[in-house]
Amino acid sequence: MSRHKSDPLREMTPEEQQALAQLSRSQTAQAVEVTRAKLLLAVAHGDDYQTAARSLGRRSGDAVSQLVARFNAEGLAALTPRHGGGRSPVYDQATAARILGELKRTPTPEADGTATWSLNTLREALRSAADGLPGVSTYTIWRTRREAGRTYQRTRTWCPTGQAARRRKAGAVVVTDPDAAPKKS
Repeated sequence: MSRHKSDPLREMTPEEQQALAQLSRSQTAQAVEVTRAKLLLAVAHGDDYQTAARSLGRRSGDAVSQLVARFNAEGLAALTPRHGGGRSPVYDQATAARILGELKRTPTPEADGTATWSLNTLREALRSAADGLPGVSTYTIWRTRREAGRTYQRTRTWCPTGQAARRRKAGAVVVTDPDAAPKKS
């Protein structure tokens, strides 16, 4: 006989039940989210924590207990993994906006020493600016640019993914690929 549960699973709403059922069958969601959804569904169907853990190849019922407590407090947000260790992110959304703003600016050879941005020249421009970022790295710039959907092209310029400038008889035209958004996700 198991001990008294200090924080038993609360009654789920039909929307939560449906979202968990859908997530537990997902082939594309993160594996940790699928496993957590299956654990919560097992507990909701009456399994105790240890049995639910064992049914999915886990050993610890305590981890299921912590998941249930977190689900009771946060709802479906408890399924997404938190920061898993390592250094905390140093730069926030305002910093990302600052990096992207500098990236959109056309460099001048007199002030920036280049006519096109590279990761190193952009890093130096950000570090030396009055409102700049003294410790920004090329990886941070690359990651921010990538998350914003901008890719490094052969012409050494950054372009929004899925858009290309094409020369026509009437002049330059921006062509948009309708399949670009599905290709990204």
